[in-house]
Amino acid sequence: MTSKALIFDASTLISFSINGLFLELRALRSAFNGKFLITKEVKKEVIDNPINTKRFELEALEIKELLDEKILELPDSLGIREEDINSQAEELLDIANNTFQANGEMIHLVDMGEMSCLALSKILTRKKIKNVIAVDERTTRILAEKPENLKNLFQKKLKTRVNVNTNNYIYFREFKIIRSAELVYVLYKKGLSKLKGQKVLDALLYAVKFNGCSISDDEIKEIGKIT
Repeated sequence: MTSKALIFDASTLISFSINGLFLELRALRSAFNGKFLITKEVKKEVIDNPINTKRFELEALEIKELLDEKILELPDSLGIREEDINSQAEELLDIANNTFQANGEMIHLVDMGEMSCLALSKILTRKKIKNVIAVDERTTRILAEKPENLKNLFQKKLKTRVNVNTNNYIYFREFKIIRSAELVYVLYKKGLSKLKGQKVLDALLYAVKFNGCSISDDEIKEIGKIT
């Protein structure tokens, strides 16, 4: 029985794709004593929909190959039903999108793809399977780690008062989230990068930063100090 799993959101897979890091992802999977999982909602975002668009067709085919090779797997590989994920995801989606209010309207925070990852995480936790969610999208990560920061971000962006139902915070506290930045750090430390040399880690971190990973220059400097 699988004892641990890494759940990929679309944002992290897209970052790996854009930066040509699928060889490293395969190596990371080989070194990981567990499963790399994607939900069907994420599959729609990274394979089913983009495969019909010329601009994104190549990336979709590359990710599909990872699924065909079982580098990535769907939750049914662990006997988890899609209906159970969808039901849990819809509940979390409703809670998240009814947490922050501005100008008399609720602020749309997240979509079904991200919430399906959180839903799968909850189900895996109930099954005693340790898990982490790989998400580069900032809003989902802040919602899980420091939801109070979202109020300040929205007030600055919208230039108006934002009301919050803080009772909803508890629904998102249990999740463990990492970014593609942490994943490239791990693969670098394990010697799994096809590139070698002192500048490789810095290059990897800035590559994912410039392609959607929410990481600051200061964080990159701090990571560089601990290598």
